[in-house]
Parts: sequence; C-alpha cells; structure tokens
Amino acid sequence: MAFLVDTQELKPGLIIFRRADVKHRNWYCRIKLPHGDRYKSVSLKTADIDAARERAFDQDADLRFRIKHDVPIFNRPFSQIAQDYADLQKERVEAGQIARKRWELVDSVIRVNLNPYVGSIQINLVGQDRWDSYPLWRKRKAKEAREAKEALKVKEAEQVKEAGPVKEAEQVKLVNSHVSDATIRTEMSIFRSIMAYAVGKKYINESQVFKGKLLSAKVSREEFTPEEYRKLHTFARGWVKKARTPLNAWYRTIVYNFVLIMCNTGMRPPEAKNLRWRDVAIRNDNQGRKFVVLHVRGKDKFRNLVAAHNVADYLERIRAIGKATEPDDFVFTNAKGKPAVSLYKVLVATLLKESKLLLSSSGSRRCTYCFRHTYATFRLSEGVDVYFLATQMGTSVQMIEDHYGHIVPVKNAERILQGLPGWEPITAVPQVVAETGRVNADAAKTHAAKPKAKRTSDS
Repeated sequence: MAFLVDTQELKPGLIIFRRADVKHRNWYCRIKLPHGDRYKSVSLKTADIDAARERAFDQDADLRFRIKHDVPIFNRPFSQIAQDYADLQKERVEAGQIARKRWELVDSVIRVNLNPYVGSIQINLVGQDRWDSYPLWRKRKAKEAREAKEALKVKEAEQVKEAGPVKEAEQVKLVNSHVSDATIRTEMSIFRSIMAYAVGKKYINESQVFKGKLLSAKVSREEFTPEEYRKLHTFARGWVKKARTPLNAWYRTIVYNFVLIMCNTGMRPPEAKNLRWRDVAIRNDNQGRKFVVLHVRGKDKFRNLVAAHNVADYLERIRAIGKATEPDDFVFTNAKGKPAVSLYKVLVATLLKESKLLLSSSGSRRCTYCFRHTYATFRLSEGVDVYFLATQMGTSVQMIEDHYGHIVPVKNAERILQGLPGWEPITAVPQVVAETGRVNADAAKTHAAKPKAKRTSDS
C-alpha cells in the first residue's frame, strides 16, 4: 500500500509502519489473521519505535487470545456494518439474485430507523436488550412523528396569513407517521440479518445474533363486505357514465372492469401487472361449463388460477377498447398501450373515495390489495375448501387460516349455533319443482322439520 512507510517486520504476519497520509509520526501495526488473507490494523499511539514494537506484540497476543476464546476480533460501529450489508444487497440486485425493491427497502430501513437507533454503537455492544426494546422505540418514534405532524398543521394554519404555507419538503418528512406490527417485523428481520452478516465477517460471535420471535405479522385484511361490494359495483357503473371527456371515460371503464377482475380472481397486484393476453384461456369442465384460466406470474413464481366465465366478459370489455391486444401485449395498459405501471392507483383511490368506501369500518385505508382479500373472504364464506383456496391464490393453508380464520364461524354458523333457540336441527327438505322449472316454495313449506333421533352412545 502506498501510504505505508518505514515498514518493519517484527515476525511473520506482524509489521509496524507509519502512514504517509497523516501529519503525525505515530506508529501502526498490522497483524495477519490465521487461516485467511485478512489483516487487522491498529494505531499504536506512540512515535517511539521501542514502545511501538512492544505494543505491537501486545496487540498480536490479544488477537490470538480472542481467536482462541471466540471473542470478536474487529470493532466497528453498527452503521458501518449495516452499510456493508446494504452494499452487498445492491450487488445481489446487479447479479439478479434479489429484486431492486428489496435492496431499496433494506437501505431505507437502515438509514431511517436502524442507524438512529444503534448506528453509533459498536457492533459488539449491540445486545439482546437492544433487540427487545426496538418495537417500543419504533412506536414511540412514530408517536412523536404524529405529534409533530399535528403541531405542523397548527403552525401551518397560523402562518398561512403571515408567511405562507410551510414548505412541502417539511410536510413530506412527517407524512408517514403510522407504523404497523408488520412494518416493525420487517425492520427487525433486517436488523437480525445485519447481525448475522456481522457473524460471517467475524465482527461478533454467533451467540450475539438476536434470539426471540418477531412480532406477529398478522395484518388486518380490509376486505369489502357483500353490502359494500354491491355498493361499489353499483356506484362504479354510474361513475363511468359521469366521465367528462372520452379519455376519462376510457380510463374509468378500464378501472371498473379491473376492479371486477381483481375481486373475482384473487390475483395479486404484481400478477395483474404482468398479465398478458396470451396468459388468458377459456376452458370447459366435464359438464360443459366454461371457465377462465389465467397463467399468472409474480414473486418470481408461476401458477394457474381459475375464474368464473363472467371474468371472460370483463376481459373482453377491456380488449374491445384496449390500445394493445396482441398476444404479447399486457392486459392492463394506459391509453397509449403501455403497461399500467401503477395499476390505476390514483383512479382506484378516487373511485373508493367517491363511493365512500376508501376507509374500512376500522378506519384503515383500502387499496388494490383489498380486492384480493375480498375474493378470499367471499370464497371462504361460500364454503370453499381451505386447501383448494390456498392453491388458487398461490399461498399457504397456514396463511389462509391465520388471516381469514374469522370467516370460519360465519361459514359454519348453522353448525355452531345448532341447538340454540331458533337453531333447532332441520331435516333436509326436497325441492319440489313445478313445470316452469322454478322451485315450488309453497310445496316446500308443507314439509315439517323433524328432529334428528339421538344416537345411542357406544360407551
């Protein structure tokens, strides 16, 4: 190295030197680590050659003690290790191993949250207590941001007449002041990954990697109720007719059918974004009934999902006015035939806001992903088997049970409430069909409900 001057070898793997890139004359030592091409450099903080040699041997002995007793060798602040980890993720993006958004998430979490929390602390001093305290610190930070945001609103109102509105940049900084358990879980998983990376680099030993479960990632699935879905469906038809320009009418028609397709297929937004016309096919079952097969891809995985034939009608409406309808073209595009990168995010939000359905009953803001949750809820309410639904939606049975378990009591209300007043067992009533082909309700009413005979116990 060019900046090493006055180099002296004290023994194989141990040298002392001065640095040409600094003004002082103090000595440094560099020690080669065994079983690898790595070195540790230490400032000896003396300009005296004899003292430097003595201290260099002391550092060499200390390093070998650390290696023997599995004590971390290097001492770096958490922020430096975290930056190295983020740089590694960026290299993985360039190698095609992970998505760019994953690296952006890691980089953002490190800069915005982890560095303010433990960035200045030496990596070997970041202990289990820091891990355990993170959720409380993160929620306290979010609370302070909310309070600052409210104060900013008051300040802005006071300054409107005097000095004008507060700068937009100052507003944006405080907008994202809510934090969910799922967000904290994601941040803590990155926190743990950085510590595991530090183990691999021998900055800390393996026992320092955090133990303990992450926060539950269960997020409220803000689906639409049947009543809300009917309201949305009805409102959207009139919403399309109220468009003021042909272009606006085109976009509203596309969005209306997009919503219907999403609610009737359970596709993830990324899967919808990647859908091409060649991925759409019509099939018949063994009874001659038509259904739609969509070959979707998202999260680097491919799968087929099926949908009722009405989805084919919605797709044909889009094709009829679409600007790109060749097999290789994307189904959901803008008015120029280019892929709809945002999947009409603004228009979907406008539709939900104007229909007064943007916020759920819990006060959470709805988005495109809620259409997928609506599909899952409706299918479970109709009694679809959890395994088949998990396969259809490209997820696991465990995820369905975790996030949609509240649907089961509703689906099985008759069984759960059996025996309570008004829920006495009812025998099956045969449907009497008249010549018109309709169910003869009057004839069905004449069949009295007979209680089931009690089965004798085998015990």
